[in-house]
Amino acid sequence: MKLLWLDLNSSYAHSSLALPALHAQIANDSTIEWCMVSATINENIGNIVQQIYHCKPDIIAATNWLFNHEQLLHIVSRAKSLLPNSSVILGGPEFLGDNEDFLRRNKFVNGVFRGEGEEVFPIWLKVWNQPVKEWSSIPGLCYLDQSGKYQDNGIARVIRFSELVPPEKSRFFNWSKPFVQLETTRGCFNTCAFCVSGGEKPVRTIPIEAIRERLNVIHQHGIKNVRVLDRTFNYNSKRAKALLDLFREYPDICFHLEIHPALLTEELKQKLATLPKGLLHLEAGIQSLREPVLEQSRRIGKLDDALAGLKYLCSLKNMETHADLIAGLPLYHLSEIFEDVHTLASYGAGEIQLESLKLLPGTEMRKKAKELGIQYSPFPPYEVLQTQEITVEELQTAHYLSRLLDGFYNTSTWRGITQTLILENPHFLHDLLHHLIETDVIDNPLSLEKRGLILYNFCKSYYPDYLTQVTIAWIEAGMSLKKLPAEKVKTKRQTPPENWQIIYGTYRENLRLCFLPTDDKGNGYWFGFESEIQKIEPVFKAVTL
Repeated sequence: MKLLWLDLNSSYAHSSLALPALHAQIANDSTIEWCMVSATINENIGNIVQQIYHCKPDIIAATNWLFNHEQLLHIVSRAKSLLPNSSVILGGPEFLGDNEDFLRRNKFVNGVFRGEGEEVFPIWLKVWNQPVKEWSSIPGLCYLDQSGKYQDNGIARVIRFSELVPPEKSRFFNWSKPFVQLETTRGCFNTCAFCVSGGEKPVRTIPIEAIRERLNVIHQHGIKNVRVLDRTFNYNSKRAKALLDLFREYPDICFHLEIHPALLTEELKQKLATLPKGLLHLEAGIQSLREPVLEQSRRIGKLDDALAGLKYLCSLKNMETHADLIAGLPLYHLSEIFEDVHTLASYGAGEIQLESLKLLPGTEMRKKAKELGIQYSPFPPYEVLQTQEITVEELQTAHYLSRLLDGFYNTSTWRGITQTLILENPHFLHDLLHHLIETDVIDNPLSLEKRGLILYNFCKSYYPDYLTQVTIAWIEAGMSLKKLPAEKVKTKRQTPPENWQIIYGTYRENLRLCFLPTDDKGNGYWFGFESEIQKIEPVFKAVTL
């Protein structure tokens, strides 16, 4: 029997764990001939279909998720037309809800799995060609029987999670990506109504020693970034501390974690503060800074504790903490989103990620959308279009605000000056947003330099007191000193003053100096470059005031 796995990802940087996770469990089964077609959603569909057809598989399998949904169906529908005797089987988060309508609309799909597949997929493979007799006994399998009646076998859960063969042992595990994913627990203690993990119970864990063995393998492959997939890393403080001690053993790896700021114990705070710089990159789930919104979303944890925890995490200099907000949550108003962005900026969040709520299949909030007064797109990514608290126009404004944050606050070059402008000027976000919309650049891809030019011209017209700070950011990013943001910079035959205060670096006579005056009395900032051509960041900075 020949099984073809269609590995369809959103970009080359990403790689799904589904194939290696499933393959690892039955890699030694000689009755199965495995082959794979790997592609991204932006590739030519005809070429992908041709590769599938060339393999002539008995089974075409794939994972269906939010951002590959449409392209995946185009591909497998064509493949099924060319290979009518092949069985198409799909799984993934897109099937966590009711799957009858999907199967009736997409008759080229023979069946879909709801839930976790490592234990049930191998069982199905033994009876894949016996749908009449055997499919009704496979947990999680949904399909239309021979009479056209919808059969739903519930949801599949892996009970012996710690006994699974790690996906790293599969020959399909992709070691060429910028990062690898590591799952040390499965399930989530939280009950968030908007999240597909809200109903994943119980929480199952892998022993610390087994994780160490896997990290050793990962480390041997030279991986520098590990994304820990645990839904809430610190749901158990004792285990979280043990994992942090383990991660400390790999100082050349950066671990990306999702942490719940409301659940930070004093012991865990102390542990985080002592870790080497760069070991952790934190994603702090916050969603909203409004108690009624969080209560409606059924998120566990008191808001006061979450804010205190988030403020502490953002204060740590040895790691960067990103915070997220979700526009479109019930009871969440646009004005509150702007206020919450201001609060997160005041905490010094490394990034502020503002996303639109998506009502995913299988989530409690999707089931209660009508009751909550939420209108959403029936097609992926199922984004909310309007609620009782936020209009269509306001959600579009929230989208534009997200673009602004990504372009300016979430970019290290412009973060400092953007944060200063947000905190010192209550109307700055609205003013810059209006400017970006009016000049029709808000939805355009903008280079780092282009964003600097926009910010400089904007401040020149509306916030001139901040021009010097924009210019300093421009210089320190290694931007051209011949362009507008450096219009006041003096570069020719600059000699150092008798006295200056060195901010960073060491002055040497062979450095190429430039001077940014701040007044007419000779005060200002000095920058030193290694090269005559100033296309790299300065290595020296001083100030005369």
